[in-house]
Amino acid sequence: MHSNFILKCGKHTIDLNTKPALMGILNVTPDSFSDGGLYNAHQKAINRVDEMIAQGADIIDIGGESTRPGAEPVREKEESARVVSLIKEIVKKFNVPVSIDTRKTEVARKALDAGACMVNNVGGLKENKELGKIVAHYDVPIILMHMRGNPQTMQKDIKYRSVVSDVIGELKSSIALAHDAGIREDNILVDPGIGFGKTTNDNLKIINRISELKILGKPVVLGPSRKSFIGNVLNLDVKERLEGTLAAVAYAVLNDVNIIRVHDVVEARRVIDMIKAIKDV
Repeated sequence: MHSNFILKCGKHTIDLNTKPALMGILNVTPDSFSDGGLYNAHQKAINRVDEMIAQGADIIDIGGESTRPGAEPVREKEESARVVSLIKEIVKKFNVPVSIDTRKTEVARKALDAGACMVNNVGGLKENKELGKIVAHYDVPIILMHMRGNPQTMQKDIKYRSVVSDVIGELKSSIALAHDAGIREDNILVDPGIGFGKTTNDNLKIINRISELKILGKPVVLGPSRKSFIGNVLNLDVKERLEGTLAAVAYAVLNDVNIIRVHDVVEARRVIDMIKAIKDV
């Protein structure tokens, strides 16, 4: 990796130069596509964080609203109730950076007050420009993800002239929104948004050419975990997509992706570490 990407996340420093950071997903929702309902009880969620840290997660990404295709929006109050007390306890109990995956200004504010130190925004600030001001105020990193439309509409009428250059261009406009909000350059990360308003072929092309996102000059985040493009390629149900996920993880490591976001932490950690050993010999 040629760039100098060091993330300051609260009291944590995350060095993205030597190897990709592994972000473990914790959805405290009743309806996420892959793990909905598994961790929406408080103690189960805490146990899962403990387990993911032991398995080698570098960052825990907490979401209180499903953004799977067709998902119904959640009220701010409900989403905050799902995540805020949980974040407080995680930050108290564990020494790990916590990211809040949200589309809402107030949820982000409460989560950051509770001790989260990063925001993961599927809308790339396009749905909610106010969110950028909160991120600038708290001076935390933000992941700007590419999505067209919203979870209700994103899988309808998908058209790109050229998916990779379109995604890069649209991420550029998200970066401009971050600048307008006053977010510092080295707090901006980009994510091409696998599965968000993309066909299977689009997703494969983006992963195939993921290194082209380096042109944006930002750390690149990739979240291929268990997504439907894997199911479509391999004809597998969501519970059977581990190997397909790990193939995408391996490809991401070989192409110098900076943060890899997964449900299956222990397996992804082994893949990342093994490829790193081969590359660095």
